[in-house]
Amino acid sequence: MEEVIVYKDRFESEIDNLLEVLFINEYFGFEDSALTYVEKIYDFIKNNISKPISKNSPLYYQKFGKKFIRYKANNTTSWYIFFDQRDNKFLVNHIINNHSQDFPELF
Repeated sequence: MEEVIVYKDRFESEIDNLLEVLFINEYFGFEDSALTYVEKIYDFIKNNISKPISKNSPLYYQKFGKKFIRYKANNTTSWYIFFDQRDNKFLVNHIINNHSQDFPELF
């Protein structure tokens, strides 16, 4: 059975905000570089969401999704992608990184 991945509007809005922050705050010198960074997050989700690397979300984070996967973007930044799953259907709800003020609660 083929897997289906749906991105909630909230998630896509967070990704759009990320693009703006990366470029406006000059984390990347070119808009294309920021876009590539974000595309790698989507690629990671597509290639890994159905693999057994996901973990159950801590109770506080279950409002964002029952499960999460971690994407290590580089040596200093990891992204936590929260989702719900029913069979081979995935609803991606929320994303935060280890620089977030909420991060310590994850672990």
